[in-house]
Amino acid sequence: MNWWQMKTLRERDAIICDGSIRSGKTISMTVGFVLWSMSQFDGQVFAICGKTIESLRRNVILHMPQWLEGIFSVQERRSENRVTITGLGRQNTYFLFGGKDEGSAALIQGMTLAGVLFDEVALMPRSFVEQAMARCSVEGSRYWFNCNPESPAHWFYSEWIKGGQPAKKNALHLHFTMDDNLTLSPKVRKRYENQYAGVFYDRYIRGAWANADGMVYPDFDQKIHYVSLSQVPVDEIAKWFAGVDFGWEHYGAMVLLGRTQDGRYYLVKEWAAKHRHIDQWAETALKIKAKLGNINFYCDAARPDLVQKLREAGIRAIYARKDVLAGISEVASLYKQRRLFVVRENVQRFQEEIYSYVWKPGADEPVKENDDVQDAVRYAIYSDLKYGR
Repeated sequence: MNWWQMKTLRERDAIICDGSIRSGKTISMTVGFVLWSMSQFDGQVFAICGKTIESLRRNVILHMPQWLEGIFSVQERRSENRVTITGLGRQNTYFLFGGKDEGSAALIQGMTLAGVLFDEVALMPRSFVEQAMARCSVEGSRYWFNCNPESPAHWFYSEWIKGGQPAKKNALHLHFTMDDNLTLSPKVRKRYENQYAGVFYDRYIRGAWANADGMVYPDFDQKIHYVSLSQVPVDEIAKWFAGVDFGWEHYGAMVLLGRTQDGRYYLVKEWAAKHRHIDQWAETALKIKAKLGNINFYCDAARPDLVQKLREAGIRAIYARKDVLAGISEVASLYKQRRLFVVRENVQRFQEEIYSYVWKPGADEPVKENDDVQDAVRYAIYSDLKYGR
């Protein structure tokens, strides 16, 4: 929080804090940024940036009055995306920006800033970050970056962290782990460690800029996750729902899952075929509806015309949440926590896919082969976790 006052560091132009989740990066950076800006400037303008303004408010701005209590007063004007901070006989203005896509760079053009804080900089496009940096022309201005790690091919890692880049950029680089957050109890820390698997464990828990490599679901174990139909606790199922990946040239898939009250998932059946017409998918969905009632069918949003056809047939067809990495992370966590089970005798295509469902070399995406049932399962589970309750 006070690195900028240290004799050996105060000439640095930037600070970079990366590492694991729940390690204290956000609170340390935010309080440090405000302490620095309020002690060094008066009547100046700064920027605080997040992926979206909504996430920035949720993760940073909402907590600022508590973090700064007794030192500074914080007043937000939501309609103007502006925060005014007063204290020590000074007052500065902080504008809020969301850097969610390439077009966001235009939002910050033309401003003159005395400093900028990037919360979760790895989630922002390079054009936005560099445009915001270019606005910092006030003498003594500095850049403040924090993020959880992504792929080592990420532009921010290559430009600011890899090798000797911090020294070249005249930046201070601090790496955080959960050990740095003394408020986490061993029980809570263990819960976070059990929440992630594979590459997500490496990035979010170890805090490593790790490549996605090998199986997408490395914790899947047929001895653990395959069950027979008789082992499905039907009386405990709190909700049934389905996932749909329409396909055509490649396989299309419809999957039926049940979720128990305590959060266990059972994939009880798949329907997979090539060149299947929408009327055939609708017929299958209507048979499921006749047995289980008007359940949710989470469908591939890339085919809104086919989703509409299902709706016209009387099916509750809903656009699935398709955030690939976030969805994969949720499914991977369920396998790791032994909360997702698969009825082996009803899922032939799933069995053909699961061990060949792998990461594309050097990229944060799966190989687009042998993934149709896996996509349908991801659509269903991620959508249910996000808004199926």
